Amino acid sequence: MDFPKLTQFSPGGGCGCKISPAELDKIIRQTGNICFDGNLLVGNVTKDDAAVYNLGNGKAIISTTDFFTPVVDNPYDYGRIAATNAISDIYAMGGTPFLAVSILGWPLSRLSADIAAEVLKGAVQVCTDLGVSLAGGHSIDISDPVFGLAVNGIVDIDNIKKNSTALSGCKIFLTKPLGIGILTTAEKRNILKEDDRKKAVDLMCVPNKIGEKLGKLSYVKAMTDVTGFGLLGHLLEICEGSGISAVISSQAVPVIEGLGYYKEQKSFPGGTFRNWKSYGHKISSITEDQKMILCDPQTSGGLLLVVEESGIPDVQTVAQQENISVKEIGVTTSLNSDSNTNIFVN
Repeated sequence: MDFPKLTQFSPGGGCGCKISPAELDKIIRQTGNICFDGNLLVGNVTKDDAAVYNLGNGKAIISTTDFFTPVVDNPYDYGRIAATNAISDIYAMGGTPFLAVSILGWPLSRLSADIAAEVLKGAVQVCTDLGVSLAGGHSIDISDPVFGLAVNGIVDIDNIKKNSTALSGCKIFLTKPLGIGILTTAEKRNILKEDDRKKAVDLMCVPNKIGEKLGKLSYVKAMTDVTGFGLLGHLLEICEGSGISAVISSQAVPVIEGLGYYKEQKSFPGGTFRNWKSYGHKISSITEDQKMILCDPQTSGGLLLVVEESGIPDVQTVAQQENISVKEIGVTTSLNSDSNTNIFVN
């Protein structure tokens, strides 16, 4: 079946359409912590991946939602990517996803219901593969296509992984290469090569299921997934939430192969520039090329881990079992109270 190019109906693709970190922080600060229930273990205070609620039996439920405008042209792939991305928040908290409902906004006057059905089919496939029950959802007729999931998971309370519990003197790891925002922008501009299109889709559809096992390792002190705020933005959330700093080796950061052509074409998403404007004053001086990679908004990006050195062999063993590449990219350090810089890039 031939479909129109979905990215042409998208004002901003994938997680790159997120509200900037600075504007989101302003919204949250004005709203405040709206839940005073003592069973709420993780809320909106620490900018974590999901909410966590104590069930009172040694376990907690994890609740999250994630949705965005089309990041690829193929509707089935759009559904797969959106579902993989939403479920990732459960894995990033160390949990096991079990239930999801869909969120669908669809411009029926411009895109047929048959195309929306393909999107949902892609999501159903991912949920089936990961053992998640996709049990309905909600839809509206709207000007731009939007799709995602609200997902629930379960976790032992002792295994909850937050982004605010990192310690100084740990190693930092990343499980997926950066550059998805550059490739998806190229897709929207109709300059993406077919091999790179497949590469991008395959990467975004790799689930972060390894987080379920990493949650059981006490050596993993903090964990989050890298999405719309870019590597630096999500690492900054770890640093600020934990009261530490970090040093990143830009040469060690994994990057998708073959980005040179797209860099020459200035295929950079607007989210990259919004990200830097939001938090660049908290980062050491970096080159323009480093900025375009380290602030690149990822859709269904990898996990960012802070690991005690003694636990690195166990993390690597789990990665090998899951056939996931885990790259060491830096270290955490003590916070310098005399400096406004939280992350230093070498």
